Order: sequence, then C-alpha cells, then structure tokens
Amino acid sequence: MKKALFIVVALMLTIGLAACGSNNGGNGNTTNNGTTNTGNATNAGGNNAGGDAALSGSILASGSTALQPLVDQVSKKFMEDSKYSGITVQVQGGGSGTGLTQVEAGQANIGNSDIFAEEKFVDADADKAKELVDHQVAVVAMAAVVNKSVTVDNLTKAQLVDIFTGKVTNWKEVGGEDEKITIINRPSSSGTRKTFEKYALGTASQDIAGSIQEDASGTVKKYVTDTPGAIGYLALSYLDDTVKTVKYEGVEPKEENIVAGTYPIWAYEHMYTKGEPDAVTKAFLDYMVSDEVQNADVVELGYIPVGKMQVKRDAAGNITK
Repeated sequence: MKKALFIVVALMLTIGLAACGSNNGGNGNTTNNGTTNTGNATNAGGNNAGGDAALSGSILASGSTALQPLVDQVSKKFMEDSKYSGITVQVQGGGSGTGLTQVEAGQANIGNSDIFAEEKFVDADADKAKELVDHQVAVVAMAAVVNKSVTVDNLTKAQLVDIFTGKVTNWKEVGGEDEKITIINRPSSSGTRKTFEKYALGTASQDIAGSIQEDASGTVKKYVTDTPGAIGYLALSYLDDTVKTVKYEGVEPKEENIVAGTYPIWAYEHMYTKGEPDAVTKAFLDYMVSDEVQNADVVELGYIPVGKMQVKRDAAGNITK
C-alpha cells in the first residue's frame, strides 16, 4: 500500500515538473520572438529615412569650400534634432575635386562640389561620373573681389582675362590708380576656380609669377582683405564688407540677376553620393532640401534655393529657361 502511494506521488511530481519545463520553454520562446521582433523593428527604423530615432551612424561630407558654410551650419542643426540624435556628421573642405575623388573612391559618404561630376571625370575616367548620384542642394554665385584700396568697381570679361593671364599687371591699365595687381587664386582642384574660369573668363587662368594660391575660400578673403591691390574671387556666401565686390560686364552679382540668368557666374551646389545613399545619408540629404533649410539657412548664408532659379544649366554649360 505504501509502495503504491509512493509511486503515485512520484508520478504526480514528474508530471508537474514536465509541465513547468514546458511553460518555461514557452516563455523562452516568447522572449526570443519578442527579441527578434524588436531587432527587426530597430533595423526597419535604421532603414527608414523618415527620421526615426533608431537611425544611427556617421557621415563624412568633404569637398567644396564654397558649400562648406552651408553644410557646416545645417549639419549642426541636423544633429541637434532629436530625430537624428544617433547620427554624426563630419564636414571637411579640400575643394570640389577632392570631394568628388573621395566619394568616388568610397572614402567619403558625400562629395560636395561646385561642378558637375562630368566636369571632373573626363576621357578615360568618364565612367566614374556615371557611378555618382547628383543631389543639388542650392545655387551659388561667384564674384570677383578686390582690396578696398582698388578704385575699379566694374570689369569686363576681356579685362578679367587679361588680369588672370598676366597681360595686365597694374590697375591703371583698366581705369584704376597706379597700383600693382596681386592675384589671389585657387588651386586647380577648386570648383570655385573652375566655375570662375568657365563662366567669367571663358578660359583657364594661369598661375603666374607673383600670384598667391590658397586652398580655402576663407583664406582667399583674408589675403584680398590684407593685400593692397589684390584681386580674387569668392562665392557670395563669403562676401562681407572687408572686401569690395566688382561688377561683371556692368551687372551686379545680386540674386535677382542670378535667378534671371543675366549674371552668368553661378553654379549648382552638388552633394554627390556613390550610387543611391544609404538610409542615414539620405536622411541628411533630405534635410538639406527641406523647406526648413531652403527657406532659412540657404537664404541666410547667401545661397539661392534651386527652386527659385528661372533658368537651368547642364554640365556642358548650356542654359535653358
């Protein structure tokens, strides 16, 4: 009798333990499924360019110093936005050629440029331009600028060509005072230089003896400011009362003239990616062209929203209404 009772109790304990194990296994599955689902939701958020807090990663944007003030300012606002708190944006200069080279080589997420990729990658390298996707975020105009000692306030295309090719070396030769001209130029990799040469001069300028070459627009401005008789060229986003802006063929570098196409020295500001951007990079690029940025930061810093232009220009420089 006792033996039979013992067997019954043992069986009941075995069944109970098995039930507990089954329940624990069920809870374990629920936990695992929950973890998997949560992981999938996070990944989905990471792939969503709409601005989920789940987006995280880093972006390197390098290149154009003409575009750099805008990208610098907007990147700070972007990172301060709680929707993008997991994203870090680093902005570097170096010139448009550098930006295009680095993004094509996979060394940067974004290549900032004042020129079309087709203008950088030509001939044997033409296929490299086809790998890049163009994101136009603003329009920038360039103007010839001089030291405040210079009395000339207007230069024709022919006069600018003569100055930047070394044919004219004194301001008195173009209607100014007897003062030596010092050229402050940009390196050949500069998109600002290529834009100025293409649309102001119509020819390549020369690195003539006595000229000064600087990598950054900010440094060009400082040299023009500090050097009597100096001439250079800057994006309008760099202009202030420390330098004097010169008209081109009698036309002022003002927004209304740029928008209408009557002032020709302007370019699109491009932010190139190699192929379509990933979710994190796309979030930043979408932010750059948002109304919040286009109607505030772009205008505030002296650029022009792309949507305001009444003319379009292609990589070959052809203008259409």
